[in-house]
Amino acid sequence: MRPRVPRSRVGHDRWLVSYADFVTLLFGFFVVLYAFARADQKKQVEVSQAIDSAFRSMGVFSNPNRTTGVQDAAQPAGTAANEELLTPMHVKYDLNRIQHDLSLALAKQISSKTIALEMGRDGLVISLREAGFFDSGSATPKAEAMPTLRTIANRLGATPYDLRIEGHTDNVPIHNAEFDSNWELSSARATRLARLLLEMKAIPPDRLSAAGYAEFHPVASNETAAGRAENRRVDLVVLPRTKLDFTSSGATQGSGPWRKVTDE
Repeated sequence: MRPRVPRSRVGHDRWLVSYADFVTLLFGFFVVLYAFARADQKKQVEVSQAIDSAFRSMGVFSNPNRTTGVQDAAQPAGTAANEELLTPMHVKYDLNRIQHDLSLALAKQISSKTIALEMGRDGLVISLREAGFFDSGSATPKAEAMPTLRTIANRLGATPYDLRIEGHTDNVPIHNAEFDSNWELSSARATRLARLLLEMKAIPPDRLSAAGYAEFHPVASNETAAGRAENRRVDLVVLPRTKLDFTSSGATQGSGPWRKVTDE
């Protein structure tokens, strides 16, 4: 009689090996995902801190305990609470934001060419054309221009910057019952607007100055009627108390990189 050869047992638990391998791989996968999530969270915290630091340096957050994304309700966007905290690049950014804000608020006047906005050598220039604000030969602002002037005053009053009001004329001599020369007319328009802003209580007196330049700072040719109309204007120059040059070449107009200007 032949001896019985034992049959090999077929194991029914071999699937556990594959399952264990799968669970191990799955565990490793979730560990990697968790590590990435933690890294992203760290980056988010770093970005949040960087934004918070930048806004504080610009003076947007007056309270150092404030968190990023919370802004003082009394402080409009794009304006700095304390100019002493600002670097030249921050001031440039801030004035560009003010320019953008004014361009939206004064879109109708800009479209009708009674107001022009541009970045000049000393700061933001808000140019008020004579046609929209004064009668010919007069230094008294038109009644219909008062809402526009109030809008400008309210926007600028919320900023820390000085305001220089400059009167300009064309080269046509003037002689009427009130003014004997373009010097007197340009100076009177500048001082009248300064007094008007003081009456509105929009801008502190120590931040205001006025000057008359007559026909000697034209922005266009006096050879044409259109050019003379552009030259008859009052410029509101929003400028930092720190002396800066807004142009890289020293030209009178432009928006190139700034550089510090030493006092002479």
